[in-house]
Parts: sequence; C-alpha cells; structure tokens
Amino acid sequence: MVVAVVVWFALVAAFFYLLVWRPQLRRMGAVRALQAQLREGDEIMTTSGMYGRIVALHDEMVEVEVAPGTVVRLARGAIGQRLGADADDAGPDA
Repeated sequence: MVVAVVVWFALVAAFFYLLVWRPQLRRMGAVRALQAQLREGDEIMTTSGMYGRIVALHDEMVEVEVAPGTVVRLARGAIGQRLGADADDAGPDA
C-alpha cells in the first residue's frame, strides 16, 4: 500500500516536471537570452503587442520609439520579441 502511494507520487512528480516545469524553464531561458541580446536600433514587439524601435537601453528599462518623435519607457521584461531581418528567430518561443 505504502509502495503504491510512493510510486503514484513519483509518477505525478515526473509528469509535472516533464509537461509543466521543464518547458516553462526553457521559455524563461529564451526570454532572458532575448532581453540580454537587445541593442539600440532593434525593432521589437512588446508582450502587449506594441511595435517600436529601441532608442536607448538601461539596466532594467528600455526607451522605445513607437512613432516618429514619440518615445516611451518600458521595463525590459515587457519586450516580447525582436523583429526584422537581423532577428535570428530570437522570439521566446523559438
């Protein structure tokens, strides 16, 4: 009886790790890599769907030009993907 319960918990833990935890860690790693590779001039899309071009980078913030003469400040974590020809599939789901 006790062995069956232990085996059941081990199977549930393995299922959770393989189907939930491991893919989430992979996505988080891809997002961190993307945010570390950002450069001024990169065309980006935020996680909310706003498009723009990076004009300045700071430690935890980026300044993005969303229209000519309109610059907004965003947290680095708000950058969802890099766009354009120089973006080597650098999106978080790549």
